Formats: sequence, C-alpha cells, structure tokens
Amino acid sequence: MRLEARIRAFRATLAEWLRGLYHGMVAHPAYEKIEHAAEDSEDAFLLACFPDAFGIPSPVSYYTAELLPHLAEEFAQWERRMWDRESVLERKGKQYHF
Repeated sequence: MRLEARIRAFRATLAEWLRGLYHGMVAHPAYEKIEHAAEDSEDAFLLACFPDAFGIPSPVSYYTAELLPHLAEEFAQWERRMWDRESVLERKGKQYHF
C-alpha cells in the first residue's frame, strides 16, 4: 500500500470517528435529556444544601455554609435559574410530553 493510499484511508477513518464523536456529544437528541437530568440532580443537591435561600428552614444550614466558597459560582447561577424557571411540575410535564 502506497503512502498516499494509507494517508487517504487514515483521513477517512478519522473523519468517520469525528462525525461519530460530534453526533454523540452535540447532535444526538439524548444529549438534551442528559443535560436536563444533570441539571435536575444539581438543583436537588443545591436545594438540599441551601434551602434557606428560599425561606425553607434547615438545621444543617450551619454545616453546609462551609460549602458556599466552593460552590459560589454555581450557587449564583442556580439561584437565578430556580427563580426564573417555570414550576417543577411544568418542567417534568414537558419531559414526559404532558
């Protein structure tokens, strides 16, 4: 096999691999579902850690306050997202096409 043919075969294999990677990471419809599931689990974690941000009293707020310096950047985005988004029922209804 000549060098030119080997390079052409390598480029074709690489292009096929990159198309698959792009499809799997960005274009596939499951990407949006995975992103929403990750966002929901992050919201649940932050709500469990900082319920007092929404007026829900919690006895563990004293201990979870130690996490705030590590989560400060995500906390501001999360708080904005929680105040701006529709109700949890509407979001779950969209997820299951209600």
